[in-house]
Amino acid sequence: MNLNKEIWTEEDGKKFQKYLKSLARLEKIDWTRNILNTKMPLLAITSPEIKRIAKEISKGNFISFLDLWLWDYYDNTAINGTLISKIKDFNVYKKYLLKYASLADCWASCDVLTFNVNEKNREDFFNLAIFLTKSEKPFARRIGINIFFKFIEYENYLNKIFEILNNFKNEKEYYVNMCIAWFVAECFVKNRNLTLEFLKKNILNDFTVNKAVQKCRDSFRVSSEDKEMLLSFKRK
Repeated sequence: MNLNKEIWTEEDGKKFQKYLKSLARLEKIDWTRNILNTKMPLLAITSPEIKRIAKEISKGNFISFLDLWLWDYYDNTAINGTLISKIKDFNVYKKYLLKYASLADCWASCDVLTFNVNEKNREDFFNLAIFLTKSEKPFARRIGINIFFKFIEYENYLNKIFEILNNFKNEKEYYVNMCIAWFVAECFVKNRNLTLEFLKKNILNDFTVNKAVQKCRDSFRVSSEDKEMLLSFKRK
């Protein structure tokens, strides 16, 4: 199928869905569902194939493709997320990301996104991340936390982020808590002292703190001495 189009019509969308179904790996669907934990129908198309399809669509008017909001399968979301990540204009990016975030239903839908944060749009992205972390939808919150990873190297932002993370003390969603734990562990690697102060005073739930400590201790980028020290932060 020709994926390089200037205008995507509804009829094109129907043909595209048939094309995707032709790439389905039926024998891998159950295995893939266990990994992704999505409730959406699955075709189990390989990641390289998803990237190839998105790359071909991006050569044309991929915004026209996105406007179809094809969402029949998880595989659609992976393609849509990859394409949204290619949008350079922040305001346009925000428009599509917010709708995408409202529909995302698994960790992979969040983690397929990338965030082109630069000096001009840094504050805009930071505010967008804050907005998403306040969402009632757990995977929108996870996307917001994922954006925070782009701010770890900036201490002025990191202090604000740590304050925001304390708002998650009653968070119940596993995939949100795990993302926070991953974030804290990455912060410890890249800004040890500031993160150590946060660990001493944070009010995160026990699960998240223990997972953050575990991730630090599993990392080859953390010294043996610090791994031993971090045990003091584990909670019973």
